[in-house]
Amino acid sequence: MITNETIVALSTPPGSGAIGVIRLSGKDAIAITNSVFSGKDLLTQPTHTLHFGLIKDGDVVIDEVVVSLFVGPKSYTKENVVEISCHGSNYIIQQIINLLIKRGASAAKPGEFTLRAFLNGAMDLSQAEAVADLISSDSQAAHSVAMNQLRGGFSTELNVLRDQLIHFASMIELELDFSEEDVEFANRDQLQELINKITLVLNKLIRSFELGNVIKEGINTVIAGRPNAGKSTLLNALLNEDRAIVSEIAGTTRDTIEEVLNINGINFRLIDTAGIREATDTIEAIGVEKTMQKISQSAVLVYLFDVVNMTAREIHEDIESLYRPGFAFVAVANKMDLTYSDRIKELALPLDIQFMAISAKENRGIEELKELLYDTVVGDKLAESHTMVTNIRHVEALRKTQESLHSVSEGLLNPVTSDFLAIDIKQALYYLGEITGKVTTDDLLENIFSKFCIGK
Repeated sequence: MITNETIVALSTPPGSGAIGVIRLSGKDAIAITNSVFSGKDLLTQPTHTLHFGLIKDGDVVIDEVVVSLFVGPKSYTKENVVEISCHGSNYIIQQIINLLIKRGASAAKPGEFTLRAFLNGAMDLSQAEAVADLISSDSQAAHSVAMNQLRGGFSTELNVLRDQLIHFASMIELELDFSEEDVEFANRDQLQELINKITLVLNKLIRSFELGNVIKEGINTVIAGRPNAGKSTLLNALLNEDRAIVSEIAGTTRDTIEEVLNINGINFRLIDTAGIREATDTIEAIGVEKTMQKISQSAVLVYLFDVVNMTAREIHEDIESLYRPGFAFVAVANKMDLTYSDRIKELALPLDIQFMAISAKENRGIEELKELLYDTVVGDKLAESHTMVTNIRHVEALRKTQESLHSVSEGLLNPVTSDFLAIDIKQALYYLGEITGKVTTDDLLENIFSKFCIGK
């Protein structure tokens, strides 16, 4: 898949700006740039140096630029890499790219620079995928997880396990070579101990995906309740701005309103919904239907109820209709500023439902609610999880590895011949190799890198 073409693309976001950076990578990257650069002879300059000069098309000056040289293999792609920093005019950028293509470069495809870095051995596949996660990270936690993976934290853990498994695979392959002599080179008890050890690590990594995925994507958090419970007031209080219209008229919110709230580095995607009740018109009916759809897609449900005007029976009816296993449910009593705190005692909410009382209007209990949301979803899990899985492809490969190792254990418990054990161990190694790129196909690589931006 590696080609001899020199590729070029804009690495900074498209659109006018102070500076645009155009990147080239390939054997002829420096020579092609040198052919349009007026200044020092770039072909004689050392790596990791900057050079000021002009980009010219014949006698026509296109722009004053700074050229950065990275001579392979000491570069991002391990090829010759040039970065041209020019003025951020769309016209100038396009003129320079067109000129470089005319001199022999080819337009880069999405993710092609990082693909070359992977194919040339600068990083493994899970690290390459972390590049995309790092670019798209929009919270402290997402950034930290992506940086850990980019630095090889995930890969290192998997490679240690894989190397140990390869040792046993080689011993069993040796047994096959001496099958007529009926000898065992691989200690079955030690193999089972290793499988137990690997299974524990795989379980930890698979469980980490639940948290890793919400860190990467954000946590869908729906605020639901009856009309006039104060949902829009609560949204405004959490965001500390007037994002939603607040009115004494019940049913003001007819559609969902979505905003992002960052709590301790984690993004909560807050969704204010239409009040749950029997709709009085078609538009409200659509709003209520959307509310139920959002609730079904949420990771956290904040059920807000009016502690003043609702009975305990009505509150329990709402909880029964909204509650479902597998997601965090937080019941929040609103309007506590009206001194109805004694009402809480008669509610007797289920033990697995988090509960607190606030006054959205008076901004009381809002910070405590933020802490409760964070603790409900994250708690101390971040401290426990040094390596975290955020990619569904990795989780699927880990689960398949588990299945293959289970087959090996079955073969040890109900003794089978060495050739059957070898097949299952090879299968486990294959799935582990898929994560880091020890095993790849062109279709897999195209699927991964086509999601990258051009220029990265």
